[in-house]
This record gives sequence, C-alpha cells and structure tokens, in this order.
Amino acid sequence: MNSDIFAYLDAWTHDPRRVKPLFAALATAMAGCGAALELVVRQGITTSLRASFPGPQAGPRPLFALADVVEDPQGRFLSVCFYDDEVSDPEELGQSVPRGLLNEDARCFDIEAPDPEVLPYLAARLAEAADAWTQKKRP
Repeated sequence: MNSDIFAYLDAWTHDPRRVKPLFAALATAMAGCGAALELVVRQGITTSLRASFPGPQAGPRPLFALADVVEDPQGRFLSVCFYDDEVSDPEELGQSVPRGLLNEDARCFDIEAPDPEVLPYLAARLAEAADAWTQKKRP
C-alpha cells in the first residue's frame, strides 16, 4: 500500500459501521495481487481505491477493481465493484449496476456492517478480476 492509503486510514477515526478494517484488508488484498493502487478522493462523496496493474493499460479498462468508501450520514459504507463480465457471484451477494464502473456494467457489493464471510468472498472475486485482467493483456 502507498502512503496516501496509510494517511487516509490514519485519518479515518469515526467508524460507526465498523467497515474500516474491511477496507484496509481489501487494500492489502489488492496490493497482494500485485496491483498498483490509486486513491481518488471526492470530498464529501466518496473515496475510491482503484486497482490496476503496472504497465500499459488493457484497452478501455484501466483498472480491474474499485473499492469506494461512500460518505453517509449514518457512517461510511463500502461499495466494491468489478466489471460484471469478469467475476462470478455464486452467492448472489452483489448487484448488477448498468454502466456502474467507468461506464461499463458492474457487479457491486455494498457492505454496511462487518461480516466475517464477506472478505473471503470478495477476495475470490478480486482474484477472478485480476486473472481476467491479466489474461486480456497476454498476446
């Protein structure tokens, strides 16, 4: 993880929904895939953690996963999105979001509270998305 992410996590002190640990774990999992991570802050709306791989971009899809921290009056929650055609959702925990990820159809998982089963499930989706991204880069 880069210093921007550490600084963001350090500054995140109010977490009534207790989703900060999951966001940190997702950032670690993304970095563990070899992803380059970029934090994009839209003050008062969302903070987006964008995962891509170093090197030339794979066509129109410059990233393979996105984890948004959504600002909400009841406390921040997470929305983790992948391209819909790059991941499965066997437990049907996600939502199909037309044009939800850089104007392409997405599969998004909203997390509003801790759930011990969600990290392994999202890690499996992350692995699928990373694999799909790297497969597209091969000649």
